[in-house]
Amino acid sequence: KGIASLAQKDDEDPSSIITIHHFVLGYPISEPNLQCLCTLLAINNTRKNNNLLNASSGGPTKSSSQLSPLPKGISPFEKSLSKNIDIQAEFRQRAKRAIDAAISAGVKKIEIEFPPLIGGSQSKSQFDDFDNVQELDKNKEWTMLLAPMFLGEEEYQKGKTWLIFPDLKECELAKSEWQGQRYREATFTTIEAATNSGGEYDAPWGSNIISGISKMMGGDDGDAGLLGDQAALDELQNSANLLLVIQPGNGGPVEDWVNCEKIMATTAHENTPMVIINGALDKVKGGFYPAIFFPKLAATVDRFYKKFETVFYLKPFSDKGVYGWLYREYPQPWQVYYENVKQGKDGNAEVEYVMVDALDERPTYAEIVSMLVGASQSNK
Repeated sequence: KGIASLAQKDDEDPSSIITIHHFVLGYPISEPNLQCLCTLLAINNTRKNNNLLNASSGGPTKSSSQLSPLPKGISPFEKSLSKNIDIQAEFRQRAKRAIDAAISAGVKKIEIEFPPLIGGSQSKSQFDDFDNVQELDKNKEWTMLLAPMFLGEEEYQKGKTWLIFPDLKECELAKSEWQGQRYREATFTTIEAATNSGGEYDAPWGSNIISGISKMMGGDDGDAGLLGDQAALDELQNSANLLLVIQPGNGGPVEDWVNCEKIMATTAHENTPMVIINGALDKVKGGFYPAIFFPKLAATVDRFYKKFETVFYLKPFSDKGVYGWLYREYPQPWQVYYENVKQGKDGNAEVEYVMVDALDERPTYAEIVSMLVGASQSNK
C-alpha cells in the first residue's frame, strides 16, 4: 500500500525514489507492488538520462531556478539603465552573502572579482577608457561600503576587521574620507604594515629610495610624508578575524601578491579569512608573470593562490563577435551566459541573458568562447 501510494506522487519529486528505496529494504514486496517500484525506478533513470543529454548538447546541467540570475544593468548595451541604478550595491549584497557562506564552510582564502566601474552616472564598461587610478578609487570606495556590513557583527568589531590598503597614501585618503564611528571599529593598515607585524616585507624596487628621501626631507620632524601620513596607520595590537585586502598587485607592484601570502602565513592569521578584492588573481594563477623574471611570485602560486576559492566573480567576455559573461556566487556553480542583443520596439537595444551552462569546475577561456559561439548560432 505504501509503495502504491508513493507511485501516485509527482514524478518530478526525487524524494519518492529515495523513500521507496529505504521502505523496501525492510519489508517483503508483492508482485503488484514490485511493478510499481520498477515503474518509479524507470522514471528516475529516464530523468538521469535526460540530464546527461542536456550536458552533452550544451544545455544547462543545473536547474536555473536554483541559481542567482545575473545582476541587471551590467551589459555595455544597457548604459541608460546602468547609469540609473546602483549596480555596485547589488554586487556588495551578493558578495557579502557569498563570503558569509564560504566562511561558514571553513574557507579561509577568498577571492572576489568584478567590474568596479559599472553603474552610476559615470558608469564605464570594458569598452570604455579608464586608468588604474579610477579603478583603485572605485575598489577602495566599494570596500569601504562593504566593511560596515561586517562591522555590525560583534566578532568583527574592536579592530578585528583589518582594512588593508595597497599603500600608505590610499590608507590616508580612506581614513580622512570615511570618518564615521562605525569605521572606528575597523583597523586601517597597509600591506607593508600588516606584513611587518609578523614577517619581513618584500619592498618594491625603488620604494626604499623614496622612503629614504622622505625621511631626509623630514629632518628632525621625522618623515616628510611623500608616501603618505604615517599617522593614518592604526596600531596593530590585535589579531584579526577578517582581512579585507584592496586591489593588491593589480596595477601596482607584484610584491603585493608576495606579501599577501606573508600576512596570512603569520601565526596570528593562519586561520583568519583573507578576502582579496579585485586582485587580478587570474593573472597570478594563469602564468602571466614568467617565473624566470618573478621567481618569488611564481613560488606563491601553487602553495597559496591556487588554494583561493572564488566566491563572487563576474567577468565579461567578448570574442569572435559574441558577448557573454562568466558568473559565480558561492556555493553555486560557475554559470556561462550568452548576451543576446536585439533591437527593441523603441529602437534601443534590448538585452536578453541566456544561460548556456552551469558547471562545477571553472571553464577555460576557450571553452567559454566556444559555448558563446554555439549559443549565438542557436539564437539567430
